[in-house]
Amino acid sequence: MGFCDDIREIRQKCFLSQEAFAKELGVSFATVNRWESGKTKPTYKTMKLIDDFCKSRSIDFDIRHELEGQL
Repeated sequence: MGFCDDIREIRQKCFLSQEAFAKELGVSFATVNRWESGKTKPTYKTMKLIDDFCKSRSIDFDIRHELEGQL
C-alpha cells in the first residue's frame, strides 16, 4: 500500500469527503486530491497535522514510516 492509499484510507475511515478532509487539515481540496492520486506528498508540517488528526480519532498512522522518504 502506498502513501496515496494511506491518505485515502484515513479519510474514508472518518467518512469524510476530500473537501471535508482538506478543511480539517487546513489545506485545499486540490492538495488532498493530488496526495490521493500520488502526484505529490505532504510537507513535513502537514504530515504532522495528519498524524495529530489520526491520533485525535484513534487511527493508526505511522508518521515515521511516511517521513523516511523525505529525510
